[in-house]
Amino acid sequence: MERRIKWSYMDHWRSDGPAGPIDQWHSVKTMSRFLKQIKATGFDAIDTFDFRIGQIFGDYGSPAKYQEMVQDHGLERIVNTFHAADYDVRNYAPHVPETHATILEDFRVTLGLWSSIQLDNIIVMPATLYYDMEPVTEDKLKHAAELWNKVGAITAAAGVRLTCHHEFFCGIQSEADIETFYSYTDPRYVHLFVDTAQHCIAGVDPVALYRRHADRVSGFHFKDTRNIATGDDHRHRPDSEIMAPTTGKWFYEMGTDQGLVDFEAMMTAVRDHEYRGWISVEHDKANKEGGDYSESTAVARWYAANVLERIYS
Repeated sequence: MERRIKWSYMDHWRSDGPAGPIDQWHSVKTMSRFLKQIKATGFDAIDTFDFRIGQIFGDYGSPAKYQEMVQDHGLERIVNTFHAADYDVRNYAPHVPETHATILEDFRVTLGLWSSIQLDNIIVMPATLYYDMEPVTEDKLKHAAELWNKVGAITAAAGVRLTCHHEFFCGIQSEADIETFYSYTDPRYVHLFVDTAQHCIAGVDPVALYRRHADRVSGFHFKDTRNIATGDDHRHRPDSEIMAPTTGKWFYEMGTDQGLVDFEAMMTAVRDHEYRGWISVEHDKANKEGGDYSESTAVARWYAANVLERIYS
């Protein structure tokens, strides 16, 4: 029978090397070990980051050649790439119309670089960091929406969906601002990528958000958190996930004790709305406070197979 849900792994990773922690991109050998572990735990594919594109060309020759290596390790393909742009209000800021020409050209170049494989989504944070956008006004949200409508038309012409991922430190992170933003975007071109932990940290119920916008959701990051941001947690330079003084570790794997995300309700909503396709599991900074990427990945995959897949079977 056709599987309604398949599982992709977002390639955050660290492991211990002779000189300290290394990531899987350290060498072809470490990449091979990483892919073997991802396949062994039962994942079907991987997601990656757009900033890896230079290394992909340098180490493997092209995205297609790198994907061949992924497939040689038993995984299907690369599903999504996260376009982690260097937001700067001087030249790359969705709420600043004067920067839109630069951003549009960036995406034309990006799509060309990835053109040797077929991606499902290119994922973006749809705003600068919160402290560079505040105060968040309706006009700024309109400007951002206008930009992403144009970017989405460019990606759609290449057969790739443009989808928005709202970090808790993103300029568009509150429930009210998210709703306003999507009211100005074209559902043909701008999709929503639900990150269960990031929304929860920002005080937004990811299940309710998904149910409201299920028709334009094109993917998920499934991960958990034990904390909701308070005070100025979302305003710390240069990275609130590291610098916020209230919380040492924001992200945990599905199945963690004291997790705040109701994954069973989330999967029930996914089933009810008949979502079919990929769900990505993400372990951002899993090695903080004694954590371990390989352990988190195994625990999350067990939870997906033994809890979530039984809900949507």
